[in-house]
Amino acid sequence: MDYRTPLPPDRNRTGAGPLAGVRVLDLSAYIAGPYGCALLADQGADVIKIEPPDGDNLRQYPSTLVSESRAFLGVNRSKRGIVLDLKRAHDHAALLRLVREADVLVHNFRPSVPARLGIDFERLQLINPRLIYCAVSGYGEDGPMKDKAGYDQVLQTMTGMCALQGKRGGPPEIIYGSVVDYYAAALLAGGVASALYERERSGLGQFVGVSLLRSALTMQSARLIWAEGEGLDIGRDMRSGGVTGIHPTRDGHIYISANTPRFWQALCEKTGLDALVADPRYDSVRKRADAAAQIVPQLHAALAQHTALEWEALFGDAVPCAAARRIEDMFEHPQVLAEGIVAPIEHPGIGRYRGVAQSIKFGRTPGPAPFAAPELGQDTEAVTRELDESGVVAVRERG
Repeated sequence: MDYRTPLPPDRNRTGAGPLAGVRVLDLSAYIAGPYGCALLADQGADVIKIEPPDGDNLRQYPSTLVSESRAFLGVNRSKRGIVLDLKRAHDHAALLRLVREADVLVHNFRPSVPARLGIDFERLQLINPRLIYCAVSGYGEDGPMKDKAGYDQVLQTMTGMCALQGKRGGPPEIIYGSVVDYYAAALLAGGVASALYERERSGLGQFVGVSLLRSALTMQSARLIWAEGEGLDIGRDMRSGGVTGIHPTRDGHIYISANTPRFWQALCEKTGLDALVADPRYDSVRKRADAAAQIVPQLHAALAQHTALEWEALFGDAVPCAAARRIEDMFEHPQVLAEGIVAPIEHPGIGRYRGVAQSIKFGRTPGPAPFAAPELGQDTEAVTRELDESGVVAVRERG
């Protein structure tokens, strides 16, 4: 695919995807809330991003793009955008009128803030009993830390992710890529979809709480087990030793997984280390982990015979593996292209760019074609017109 590929026709925001006809008011900023709403937009929801006059702080993040933040574009696709200052009576009233006709509202204010702004769940539920009200927070709605600001890497560090990420005996290491934020976004989209499904039976909306703390711990469910009667400080590291992991080759690095007997045998045969297969010292994952100091130097010597890409081809399906690539390589990767994950998108400021198009594949009700994240307040006039036509007090356009 290249930039000459024709753009898909302008999407019908209410006519495609399993969430067609659902309207979402997105008052959130940064990554977790906005990307959760983008996932809903991927499925056909009409998402209106509501920003303060200064805009979402993510717009100001460093970017090599001249006029836009790459991060903002990536997590706010397929939304319309308006500006409201909720501290002004007129704009606050406009939001409440939008709430009357909305299905979902998402924000990431600290738990004490919505009541001060007059947009807490209890008040909005009186206006629209069918509203799904989703609050994204750092630490949840209760407890001593509820009003602390939460950030991805702060929660990584707090919940033990960084301690287990680094090398044994080494310092903690951050996992870059905002993994907690993105997982929280997925929980948001799943939770909202479930609440919408339940509403079909009960006719009522409800509160949906998503926190970075809950996200970070849910991601570690396989580690976060403490059986009655066992000590607290036990081995929770699920890594299987030095064999499964990233290794250097003649050119580049390759990740290899060899936890099962079949994959271990295939790895040894493909690399010419057949003698290791029959050695009783290495006949289990635990034994190989304990003997990594003896195995890994032999493995590295064997891997030095070929490049990472050559080993990837030689291993094929026999050994789970992947040559270490850059994110830039994904734009032209044949599997990414075959799945249609990346598509061209037109933006009024930067022109055409390529980005994620669909996060989920639906066979019978495919989602609509993606469109660019909004410029600040770009859809105020259109939303105002819709409110006028529906008899709802208009949102004031900002110059």
